Amino acid sequence: FDVIVAPNLYGDILSDLCAGLIGGLGLAPGANLSNDIAIFEATHGSAPKYTGLNKVNPLAMMLSGVLMLRHIGENENADRVEKAIAGVIAEGTYVTYDLKPDNPASAKGTSEVADAVISRLAPRQA
Repeated sequence: FDVIVAPNLYGDILSDLCAGLIGGLGLAPGANLSNDIAIFEATHGSAPKYTGLNKVNPLAMMLSGVLMLRHIGENENADRVEKAIAGVIAEGTYVTYDLKPDNPASAKGTSEVADAVISRLAPRQA
C-alpha cells in the first residue's frame, strides 16, 4: 500500500512492525499529516533511556527531515540528504549498533553517524 489510514494506536503498531522490513526502528521516519498540520518524528520516539549515551541511530530523525522537506516542496534538498544517508548505510563503516548486529564493537555513535552523513552531502546545484 502507498497509504494506510488507521487510528493513531493501530497506525503506531503497524508502523513499528513494518519498520523491521527496512532495518528496524532506527531507520523508520514518521509523519502525522492533516489538512492543516504536519508533524515529523522518528518512529522510535525520543528514547529517553539513551539520553547522553551517543549510541542512538540518528537516521530515523534525519529521514523524517527528508519527509518534511518533501512535504514543503524542497525535493532537491530532500534528495541530497537521502542520498547522503543511503551512501553512509551502503558503506557500512559509520553506522550505529542496531545496523551492526554481527559486529557491535565496530559500531559508531550518534554524532559520528551524523557527521558521516553531513560529510556526504552533495553541494547544492546553483
